[in-house]
Amino acid sequence: MAATPSQTEPSEPSGAEPVSSPTLWQRTIVRPELGALLGAVLVFVFFSVITDKFLSPLGTANWLDDSSTLGIMAVAVSLLMIGGEFDLSAGVMTASTSLVTALLAVHAGWNVWAALLVSLVFALAVGAFNGWVVMRTGLPSFIVTLGTFLALQGLNLGVTRLVTATVEVSGIRGAAGYSSAGSVFASTINLGGAQLQASVLWWIVLTVLGSILLVRTRFGNWTFAVGGALDSARAVGVPAVRTKILLFMGTGFAGWVVGSCNILRFGSVQANQGVGLELQFIIAAVVGGCLLTGGFGSVVGAALGALIFGMARQGIVFARWDDDWFMLFLGVLLLAAVLVNNEFKKRAERVRR
Repeated sequence: MAATPSQTEPSEPSGAEPVSSPTLWQRTIVRPELGALLGAVLVFVFFSVITDKFLSPLGTANWLDDSSTLGIMAVAVSLLMIGGEFDLSAGVMTASTSLVTALLAVHAGWNVWAALLVSLVFALAVGAFNGWVVMRTGLPSFIVTLGTFLALQGLNLGVTRLVTATVEVSGIRGAAGYSSAGSVFASTINLGGAQLQASVLWWIVLTVLGSILLVRTRFGNWTFAVGGALDSARAVGVPAVRTKILLFMGTGFAGWVVGSCNILRFGSVQANQGVGLELQFIIAAVVGGCLLTGGFGSVVGAALGALIFGMARQGIVFARWDDDWFMLFLGVLLLAAVLVNNEFKKRAERVRR
């Protein structure tokens, strides 16, 4: 007896189209960092044409230096935003870690490496506290980290005045261990006669590691899951509390790296340093493809967003324009990035379907 078609192969509904995997072009145009890449190319070409200093060794070193510390923080902030949270204390954390290191090394006589270790523990503890409070209470991270921001700012000013009678701590270059610590956080590399700062290397390394963490590991999948749909992520066994606490600790770590680079490079730190930078970190992440609603974004894109910042800020200086134009640039860039990111997310959802 001959087999009927239904016995040999499953029948397809009338009018159904075969399911095909996304093409290379489709996968490319929905990448979150594509907008930031195009923006970086445009900014680079524009300032390369209108000013000769932009592509000189000194000019290149300047805009890479400007981008690097912002980029280090943008990498960590982008991961946190993809996880659905914000950290408004990220800017002041760079000053807090610098102050802890400087006060222990200069006024307590500690070795610089020991002081750096304590400041690292401090940064990770603050990040863990932020994450724990957010997950324990259910309060928006915007409110929780705003409170942390105010507390750290007050602590920075109060302790610094108490110990030094000023708002500045200096003199770390004479502390034990400064030379070896400086070679890690504040050394330079010759770039055609200009000096490339160690912070640029930190930026590159952390961008690579952050990108691998996000797209190649289980933790990266957890990050997208808790940022896109927290309840659904919990339902399938994602350790949401641990994931978000670790993401907050990541911003604390990035703040420690930037703070360490700053104090060892410049030799002093102001108690009010870093205030206001947290918005620039968020803008860089948004320009790089992160959505304010979480669950979508790119570490590489955030690094490119920071690069756009650095090139534009230094390019405006090289072109001898008024610095006020930079704020206009930021506003237009942020609005354009939000619109572009929303469109990319819609395209990505269509391609997945």
